[in-house]
Amino acid sequence: MTYYISCDSAAVSIGANETADALARHTGADAVVRTGSRGFYWLEPLIEIEHDGARIGFGPVEAAEVPDLLAAVESGDFESHPRYVGDIDTLLRDQGQCRLTFARCGVIAPTDWEAYVAHGGSAGLRSALENSGQAIVDAVKESGLRGRGGAGFPTGIKWQTVHDQPATPKYIVCNADEGDSGTFADRMIMEGDPFTLLEGMAIAGVAVGAEHGYIYLRSEYPDAERALERAIEVAREQGMLGADVLGSGKAFDIEVRVGAGAYICGEETSLLESLEGKRGLVRFKPPLPAIQGFMGRPTVINNVISLSTVPAIMAQGAASYHDFGINKSRGTLTIQLCGNVARPGLYEMPFGVTLDHLINDIGGGSVSGRPVRTAQIGGPLGAYVPASHFDTPLGYEELAEKNAMIGHGGVVVFDDTVDMAQQARFAMEFCDIESCGKCTPCRVGSVRAQEVIDRIIEARDTDADITLLRELCDTMINGSLCAHGGMAPYPVLSALNHFPQDFGVAEPAETA
Repeated sequence: MTYYISCDSAAVSIGANETADALARHTGADAVVRTGSRGFYWLEPLIEIEHDGARIGFGPVEAAEVPDLLAAVESGDFESHPRYVGDIDTLLRDQGQCRLTFARCGVIAPTDWEAYVAHGGSAGLRSALENSGQAIVDAVKESGLRGRGGAGFPTGIKWQTVHDQPATPKYIVCNADEGDSGTFADRMIMEGDPFTLLEGMAIAGVAVGAEHGYIYLRSEYPDAERALERAIEVAREQGMLGADVLGSGKAFDIEVRVGAGAYICGEETSLLESLEGKRGLVRFKPPLPAIQGFMGRPTVINNVISLSTVPAIMAQGAASYHDFGINKSRGTLTIQLCGNVARPGLYEMPFGVTLDHLINDIGGGSVSGRPVRTAQIGGPLGAYVPASHFDTPLGYEELAEKNAMIGHGGVVVFDDTVDMAQQARFAMEFCDIESCGKCTPCRVGSVRAQEVIDRIIEARDTDADITLLRELCDTMINGSLCAHGGMAPYPVLSALNHFPQDFGVAEPAETA
């Protein structure tokens, strides 16, 4: 019998190592395989066993419960065990999940090359190597893949721009500076299936004519760093990276660079400054990084999930990926559901699922048992969407119509005890602390906004202060150099528009 249990840092933080050690003591170390996480964090530590061709889950299982579980498994009467979850693949399907990017995460050991290939790994790169760079770019464009870092810019258009540049050398830069609150998809893929990120970067390199790539990783992810370094070592041994990629005669290699922890370095031009050894300050645009990026050369900069999705597109075809989703939002979205929710985790769903279905049906509503009041989507600079708008499909344009954004796919849930005026203040405080300081609207506006919100909370001249707050937000939106200052007003305005009573206002001054 083989037992599978996650080595994902989130699972480890709640006892997965202790449970795995207990399993090894009773079954032998060879019987225990450490995988990435399936994303069912409310079930971690989750143990899976192979039975009749299926992976049967039990969770959450603490170390002290292991002997009882093993006895149930040995007796064959494990379905009556209180930790029995059932067939994991059936659970995924019943939830409506479609695992494309995360197909192997939680299924195989993270740096087991043979298992990676046996489960479809490297097929996308092999397909890409049989095509021209333009054909690869065309496939990514046809798939409809858009950036998962925030703006949702079409990935294929960015690649086309770099492909068309005559200047050399060219670079592939992976933005792994995952700093948004409520997001963990990048970490999960890097810890649970790092080869798929390396493969996606190699495909990008082949497509645009780049021979070197960098993964800019946040310093708070030491487990991901170790997994990536080991995966790069194995990928070189297996020929997926190096001077002769899979015998094609084409070269591509990757280095990991660890940032110092600045949130602003998630913005692509600040990231490039840091990668070049400079202070992480926003660059003026134009020129765009696709034309003059790392070291002034044409550079593809994509998020971890964007790059990790490319292998599935190349292996299964652009049309296969495009078939999922709605309107201009194609494929799947890796939704990270957390906050005050009963079943937090990562759910890879086709675009178009509603927030109501996600939060209440799949997520089980609030863990507190109280009514869900709102959810913040897209990180700390994302808007608060009220429960009255939970029928909104998760799509780029669909959320934009509600003055919200998908961002990196984080959804943080709040029940009806939340104070939205305090949440608005936190947004500006966060902007203030994490600002690079280069532009006045962001650097000064976020401080002044905190002062104004404090006066509103104290109920001093509320109408005048709310007018002033809106004016400050307008200045930041239209005057900031980058999205950090330009997006910080969105949680403030959404809180003010949808929850005016928390600001001492009887009716909203405007609707959104």
